[in-house]
Amino acid sequence: MNFNSLSALAFRVVAVFEAFTWVGLLAGMYFKYLGNGSELGVQIFGPLHGGAFVAYGLVALLVAYRFRWGAWPTLVALAASVPPLGTLLADWWLHRTGRLNPERAKTGQTPEPVA
Repeated sequence: MNFNSLSALAFRVVAVFEAFTWVGLLAGMYFKYLGNGSELGVQIFGPLHGGAFVAYGLVALLVAYRFRWGAWPTLVALAASVPPLGTLLADWWLHRTGRLNPERAKTGQTPEPVA
């Protein structure tokens, strides 16, 4: 497994982890503000999500550089970390358009648009 394959895999893993920590944080906020008032979920998922958010941004920038993304895919990937579960949609779109394909990154081919 080469570095490009590991980069694509790391992006996908961090994107999924960031999305699940978002869900956990939202659930924790629900219980804190609308439920029984317990702050445990926020105390656990707050730092997890913060770390996942930063890791996702760094990995997205690394992958954008390694796979030679343009400004648009890079901005979409970074902006996807803001709304809940947005990283899953970005991962799906980047994978579907071939921007996470290690073979294309190796040969320098640009992804073809998907109709």
